[in-house]
Amino acid sequence: MIVVMKVGSPEAEIERVNKELSSWGLTPEKIIGRHKVVIGLVGETADLDPLQIQELSDWIEQVLRVEVPYKRVSRQFRHGEASEVVVNTPDGPVVFGEHHPLVVVAGPCSVENEEMIVETARRVKAAGAQFLRGGAYKPRTSPYAFQGHGESALELLAKAREVSGLGVITEVMDASDLERIAEVADVIQVGARNMQNFSLLKKVGAQSKPVLLKRGMSATIEEWLMAAEYILAAGNPNVIFCERGIRTFDRQYTRNTLDLSVIPVLRKLTHLPIMIDPSHGVGWSEFVPSMAMGAIASGCDSLMIEVHPYPAKALSDGPQSLTPDRFDKLMQELAVIGRAVGRMK
Repeated sequence: MIVVMKVGSPEAEIERVNKELSSWGLTPEKIIGRHKVVIGLVGETADLDPLQIQELSDWIEQVLRVEVPYKRVSRQFRHGEASEVVVNTPDGPVVFGEHHPLVVVAGPCSVENEEMIVETARRVKAAGAQFLRGGAYKPRTSPYAFQGHGESALELLAKAREVSGLGVITEVMDASDLERIAEVADVIQVGARNMQNFSLLKKVGAQSKPVLLKRGMSATIEEWLMAAEYILAAGNPNVIFCERGIRTFDRQYTRNTLDLSVIPVLRKLTHLPIMIDPSHGVGWSEFVPSMAMGAIASGCDSLMIEVHPYPAKALSDGPQSLTPDRFDKLMQELAVIGRAVGRMK
């Protein structure tokens, strides 16, 4: 349930309404929009009469029920307004959101050595990326595949962050590593295989760093939204959705099926920002540029692109990685579409 306050409502009146609703055993959450303040009510609201709440103040414009199960994630919860996720990087704050310029995240699947990660960071920064991606801990289908260098890779990411000024996005696989990862990462990624690891979602929701939530490879949109609800319910409102391709019947020509239809669907259902990862979505570097351009045209807020200086020698996901030179060219191609849809300068 949400309480929509009228434009110009006095702060003292908003606080009085909050206090009154708290006395009813509810948890009011004040949401400051562009034009109005909305109070989200968390708790047992099924038996509440909206008219009874309406009578609390002449400054209440309307009281609405949020009918969907993903309450805080729902666009209704913010009375139709989009939210922003602001991330503080060494170069300053970067904003993810539908009313802001496109944010580009780039880097290798895995952190392999200092020379590689620092070189890649410098190159993608020069091309226009704002974040470096790189896995320290890698979930792999085979127990014999490269699993990442772990804590030593975090130290290399910290070095690349210091040298380049880029923000860092890296994945957490185990809650026991969360504190150490949060010391280095500006955004903590929950990967596709952990999308419904509910105990992990609660842990990342209880810490303050923004969270990038990748869609599970066989997850429905509602399951994905409910996974985000776990994070917001634990106290962290800063979640970015990331579509990275889903498993379908046809896996002969692409690694996954990149579902670009989630962009308009999520835009309708949730206030949270949307990222697209075409690299995992298609699995072959030659297809990545087309899907990246399609994602911008479809209205995404951010892109995640895999870049490796020597894809043929990469320890993981080499076939889907662009070289730095190809990434340079891609950023120029993306700028044409980005400017056309008002998302790039």
